[in-house]
Amino acid sequence: MNRKTKSRLEVTGIYLFLAFMFVIIAYPLLWTIGLSLNPGTSLYGANMIPDNWSLTHYIWLFTDPRSDYLLWYQNTLVVAFSTSFFSTLMVALTAYAFSRYRFVGRRYGLYTFLILQLFPVIMAMVALYILLNTVGLLDSLLGLIIIYVGTSIPMNAFLVKGYFDTIPKELDESAKLDGAGHFRIFITIMLPLAKPILAVVALFNFMSPFMDFILPRIILRSPENFTLALGLFNFVNDQFANNFTRFAAGAILIAVPIAAVFLYLQRYLISGLTSGATKG
Repeated sequence: MNRKTKSRLEVTGIYLFLAFMFVIIAYPLLWTIGLSLNPGTSLYGANMIPDNWSLTHYIWLFTDPRSDYLLWYQNTLVVAFSTSFFSTLMVALTAYAFSRYRFVGRRYGLYTFLILQLFPVIMAMVALYILLNTVGLLDSLLGLIIIYVGTSIPMNAFLVKGYFDTIPKELDESAKLDGAGHFRIFITIMLPLAKPILAVVALFNFMSPFMDFILPRIILRSPENFTLALGLFNFVNDQFANNFTRFAAGAILIAVPIAAVFLYLQRYLISGLTSGATKG
């Protein structure tokens, strides 16, 4: 077998693997879209490509007075944007301190971040519940935001700290010679150069409230405070026990803000390094 034939076989194998993975990913997504367009409310008799497709369930989500979908959507957006902003800010400040400062306990702090990554957040659910109940933030969006922001710091700070370490310290020293302090160096030098990794942190923290169910289930009790994941659960539980098609319609709409934020941050992922370049 010559090199050209071997190369073609490798390329063919790669494309076949990608096609196989595409089918695995696309099949449940197409079923969810098709299910949301079925006029009935049950899984039985539903088709991936409905014969008489309808937007009834989407209309019901936004217009029916019995539906709290818009309220859940609003709650989720508030939590998502707040978590994304404050998490990215706290992570960037923490990572900058560990990357550029030398202080007592710095090494053990990094070790603590590593150790905390070994334990899932679900192990702390009881402690978080008791803590929020003690400070009076149980069943509130503020309490949920605080938990999301706090739990995002260990893993993301260690990740961003590693990125800050790759930025030459000569840039800091040049800025200090010009009279810049640590805060100005952080704002004008570190943040522009770290746009790619900060965009990743912001995107992941924005996505979490849309997909997380366990934490809101433990913290939130009032239906007016539900997030989308918790609210949609009621479509297939309790009084909405058979509304799988409405559940599918609501689930499809969750992807809209996530896709919008991803498209907005994509330019930072691509051009973040070049936009932060300095003149030589």
